[in-house]
Amino acid sequence: MWLLGPILMPFAVGAAVGYFLDPLVSQLERRGVPRAIAAAVMVLSLVAVLLAALVLLVPLIAAEAATLIRALPDLHEQAQTFVADRVPGFGPGAGNDAVSDLFARIGETMTESGGSVFGGIVSGLNGLLRVALFWMVMPVVAFYLLMDWPRLLLAVDDLLPRANVLRVRALGRDIDAALAGYVRGVVMVCLILAVYYAIALTVAGLSYGLLVGVVAGLISFVPYVGAFVGGALAIGLALYELWDNPLALGAVVAIWVFGQFMESQILVPRLVGSSVNLHPVWLIFAVMAFGSLFGLLGAIVAVPLAAVMGVLVRFALEEYRASHVYDSSAATP
Repeated sequence: MWLLGPILMPFAVGAAVGYFLDPLVSQLERRGVPRAIAAAVMVLSLVAVLLAALVLLVPLIAAEAATLIRALPDLHEQAQTFVADRVPGFGPGAGNDAVSDLFARIGETMTESGGSVFGGIVSGLNGLLRVALFWMVMPVVAFYLLMDWPRLLLAVDDLLPRANVLRVRALGRDIDAALAGYVRGVVMVCLILAVYYAIALTVAGLSYGLLVGVVAGLISFVPYVGAFVGGALAIGLALYELWDNPLALGAVVAIWVFGQFMESQILVPRLVGSSVNLHPVWLIFAVMAFGSLFGLLGAIVAVPLAAVMGVLVRFALEEYRASHVYDSSAATP
């Protein structure tokens, strides 16, 4: 992943799409639809939905992001004025030079960050070829994996050692249940939250409601971190923008509180459940560790790999507790 990360992305995404769509393709095949036609229809439908979402949403999100970047210096000035009006003794020459220096450095960082983002957007135009290759390679990989999925499973099963084939199959089923439950559930949770936050925050009057809502929804796959980042963005912008409108400010806070309640009490228990069965701290560590080691691709595959390792570690612990090493009275394997 570290060496080949830039070219592995379409293959990794294509494999994930194939894994995600295989149950639907298999169901269509059981109803008499040829597997090739079912795979082609599902892949083309998914690509059409994704492209339509990109065509419709990306210009709006990019426009809001550009407006927010240009507004960062003004937001910084508003924050400085807000604190100066409400914190006694704050301001130039008021004895709080450290705080003033902090705000000055924040302003410089915002300005520099805005310039670097615009520079990244301009230089990113040179990556259109890579984007085009991604959209050409990813559907092809997904289609061929969907076509060959049953044969791949049979080929892997044929290579298993016969003495332990039942145990390895059981492990495979546990891993599949963990991956399927988490990946499919989290995708649905992220999409539902992104749509809810984008519509609700925009209706509440937040200027960057669409951008904040989409970002908050898409990063919700990281436990607690997504909620914290999204809440900080929404409520922070609302404080700057809607401070003189307590009703609208309260509406933004209520939208966020209800979204967190809906995520933790309704969506995650029903759509994700306890499929991964890992502590949230381990999930956060996995995302940060794999992201640090392997970049964006590592962050994407972090939770699935953590789920697989969790299944294997629990199996190893069960074997250890059943062994004579743990309990001398246990039967020798």
